[in-house]
Amino acid sequence: MPGLTIGDTLPDLEVETTHGKIKLHDYVSKSNFTIIFSHPGDFTPVCTTELGAMAAYADKFAERGVQLLGLSADDVSSHERWIKDIEAYNNGSKVTYPIAADPQRQIIKELNMVDPDEKDSSGQQVPSRALHIVGPDKKIKLSFLYPASTGRNMDEVVRVLDSLQRASQHKVATPANWKPGDKVVISPGVSSDEAKQMFPQGFESVNLPSNKDYLRFTNVD
Repeated sequence: MPGLTIGDTLPDLEVETTHGKIKLHDYVSKSNFTIIFSHPGDFTPVCTTELGAMAAYADKFAERGVQLLGLSADDVSSHERWIKDIEAYNNGSKVTYPIAADPQRQIIKELNMVDPDEKDSSGQQVPSRALHIVGPDKKIKLSFLYPASTGRNMDEVVRVLDSLQRASQHKVATPANWKPGDKVVISPGVSSDEAKQMFPQGFESVNLPSNKDYLRFTNVD
């Protein structure tokens, strides 16, 4: 195992944040999904744009029953000062989510959020630009990992949340380049007879050279 990854249970850590102490299991059990995302450092350019984008998308996440938790190796007082820059850059959108501190670099190790190459001026490891989506069952549902030079795309984060939520509600998956409103595919474990009952709106089977009836498209809300 390369570290915490999809299917693993989130460690039940207690973290110091800008909103006080938080126990991770208590925090993630209160919502549909929780996004835990790390950033290499406070008062850095790409991270400022990212946390600002998270703040700007707060309503989109709230509509989906999703809460946020940021994390870096800087301390809480640094986070609190930095938030003023984030909000100023982002036209005043408020950072309403907590940002956790990890000055000892222990939390980033347990959450598999350590950059393999980057180090700070003192030679210590720094957080990667990682993002875990965690379900209320405390398991990792999806992970992204970006290099420090590449900021995350928040539209993609929202898209994969929509995909995960549909998959959790129906026995479906989302095909390549799927976006909300597009058709989804029915899971292979669902027989055609079962599909007729589960998807009364109907479905379309694609004719393939193998003659196997496994690529079936339907619409779900």
